Order: sequence, then C-alpha cells, then structure tokens
Amino acid sequence: MKNFVTATILMAIILVSFSMESCTKNTDEAMDGGALTKDSWTIIQDDILTLSCATSGCHGSTSDATYLQHNLLLNSTKAYENLVNVVSKNEAAKTAGLVRVKPGDHMNSLLLHKIDCQSPSTYGASMPLGGTNLTVGQIEFIKQWIMKGAPKKGSVVDENILKSNAVCSQPFVPMSAPAATEGFQLAINTFTVSPKTEREVFVNRISPNTSTVYVNKITMQGRPNSHHFVLYGFQNNTLLPPANQLRDLYNADGSINITTFAQMQNHVFLGGGTDVNTTYTFPEGVALKISPATALDLNAHYFNKQNTNLLGENYINMYTVSQANVVKEAQSINFGNYNFSIPANSRKTIITDFTFNKDVTVITLTSHFHKLGEKFQIKILGGARNGELVYENTDWEHPLVINLAKPIQLKAGEGLTSVVTYNNTTNKTVSFGLTSEDEMNIIFGYYY
Repeated sequence: MKNFVTATILMAIILVSFSMESCTKNTDEAMDGGALTKDSWTIIQDDILTLSCATSGCHGSTSDATYLQHNLLLNSTKAYENLVNVVSKNEAAKTAGLVRVKPGDHMNSLLLHKIDCQSPSTYGASMPLGGTNLTVGQIEFIKQWIMKGAPKKGSVVDENILKSNAVCSQPFVPMSAPAATEGFQLAINTFTVSPKTEREVFVNRISPNTSTVYVNKITMQGRPNSHHFVLYGFQNNTLLPPANQLRDLYNADGSINITTFAQMQNHVFLGGGTDVNTTYTFPEGVALKISPATALDLNAHYFNKQNTNLLGENYINMYTVSQANVVKEAQSINFGNYNFSIPANSRKTIITDFTFNKDVTVITLTSHFHKLGEKFQIKILGGARNGELVYENTDWEHPLVINLAKPIQLKAGEGLTSVVTYNNTTNKTVSFGLTSEDEMNIIFGYYY
C-alpha cells in the first residue's frame, strides 16, 4: 500500500510538471493546432525582405551596384539593425525627419513609404525597384508591426493579414498639362522595358514657347520602376541630337552606345534626380529663363526584374511666371576640371578649386564623372563656411541631386571645391575626355 501511494504521488508530480511545461510551450504555440508561431519580424525577414528585397543587385550585399546609393543591406544578418531607428541616406527623408523604421510611428518610417504603392513615394522610387510589388497583406503586416513597436522578438501581428494576397497596384494616370498661359508639358512617351533588363533613354524635345519664358516650378511624374528622371539643356546648340527620337544609352548586348554617350557630354543640368514624382519650386523671385524653341533633353532610367514587359513613361510640367515677378534669374553652374590624369592601376584623389567672379547664392548641386569615379565631394571654398562638406555622391550613373535647404551664399572670389576620388583599374593612364573610356570632373547646379 505504501509503495502504491508513493507511486501515485510521483505520478502526480510528473503530471503537474508536464502540465506546467505544456503551459509554458503553449505561450509560443498557435491557437489553431499547436504549431509554433514565428516572430513577426522573422516573418517579415524570411517571407518578404529576403525574397523581394535582399536580392542580387538590390539590397543583398555590399557588392550590389546600387549599394553605395543606399548603404542598406536587408539580408537576414543585417536587416533589423539596418532598419530600426536608422537614418536613411535619402536627403528628402532626412529633411522630413523620417528614419528607416520608427517604432510605433509608421508615418515617419521611410520603409512603409517606399513599399506602399497606393500613394506614390515622395522619397524616390517605390520598392522593390523593377520587381513585383508587395501584396496588400504584406504591406499591412509591416505597417502593423511598426505600429506595435517593431520588436525583433514576439508575435505581435495577426498572420491572417497576409492572406490578402492581391498585389498592390495603382493605375498610372498621366498628369494634366499646364494651361498654355501657365507653362508647358514635355514627355517621354511609352516605351517597352524587356524582362530581366534595364533601359536608359533620352529624348530631345523642343520647347513649344514662341517667346522667352521664365520657369519657377518644375513637376515631374514617372511610371513605377523608374530609377531617375533628369532634364538637361545643351552647352553647344550646333551639336544637338535629332529631335523627338528615342535614344538608348546601352546597346542590346549591354555595351554603351557611344553616340548617345558622346551626346551626354554636351549636357547642362536643368532639373530632376532619383525622385521621379516630385515638384521643385525655385526660391521666391527666382526663375529659369527658357528661350523660344529651346532644345531640352529628357532622360529616364527603368529597371525590370520581372518575367514580362514593363512600360516606361515620363512627364515634366514647367510652370512659368511673368518676367515682372522675376528678381533673379537662375544660372547654371558648370565647373569642370579638364586637365587631369589618373595613372594606370592606381587610386587618385583630385582636388580642384572653382571661384565665382560675383556674389552668388547656390541653390542646387549635382556632379558628373564616369565609371572609374568612386566618390565625388563638394566643399565650400572661402567665407564663414570654408571647407564645409555640402555634397557627396558615390554613383556615377545616377548622381545625387541636392536642392539645398540652406543655400550657400558666396562673395566674389569665393566658390566651391571638388574632391574627386578615382580608382583606375585599367592598365593605361586615363585623362579627361568624352568617351566612356575617359573620365570627367564637373560640378553642375544652380545659383542666382
């Protein structure tokens, strides 16, 4: 009898212990059948980011072609730490006070703005660039995760949200052109981007104005998967490409189209950048002068990582004001170093000073160099801000364009310094030139 009681007590202890263990396990188990639930972040990483974002050429490794633009890795070992409470390289997002992911605040989380195609991003191209948009459920799942504090551990979002598997989409509706009395519209009409390719094109459009006009606002619009849209003028109007003809930068085999590349060396920057859906307004009283029938080169670049054709299409509205309202005419900056060389198999940094011969206010900066360029920096030369770094670009194909929130005021004799680092991986000396095998060193922008 004693042995029976002892055995009974031991069995009860075992059962209680098993029950307690089961209760502990159940905190990590789904209610619908005992399967272990995954952390919400793990779902985002494994089922969304890894499949759609941490891919070759995008956010997969530091060797991706676009890495130096965004400095964002989204593979499983880096993504969380690279997103949560991290300031983006995106200048517009920084100005607006956004971070990549702000726990509890989806409106100030850049990630959500970049993936939600229902409202075109005001912070550059929507993501995944060139790929299939995320589903409505995936976007909502990420939104809810951010609102719940963006934790790395814990199941905080209902997985049933992911059942809304309709792909996020929004019909592309071209914006209306300004009234004839208010400005004019130029366009790159629809063209095809083949599967698993990228395509960069130019079109020389002749402005329709029959008298001189002054433009104080530029609005741009592009289809999804457009990496950049830029408006150029020409330095030499005797060397213009044919009007209204679509010109490709790359040949079908991926090599550079030498004719188009040579035409690019005649460009003067007039507006645009990596945000293809944006509006830029010149400071009050400042406008860009456009002479009658001016040749303007429109440039767009699209990515297509899907298995079907995509369409490219871009528009630019140029809004005008009366000359009576123009106090200052916006002038183009075109500071170039045309006398430099980079020895074979060497890395070299070239520093060049440029000065203005009058008092100016600089409002926009961008840069131009070729494929051997690693970094293009611009610093202020002279005055109270002497030596201040105001611009840095690491992508020769898609140079950063900065519309300065704090304009740079310079006196006559003061100016800008370019600090450009090249890595000449060829076995020959490379100097300034117009071909794809040569190099360049130019500051573009606006001042008044």
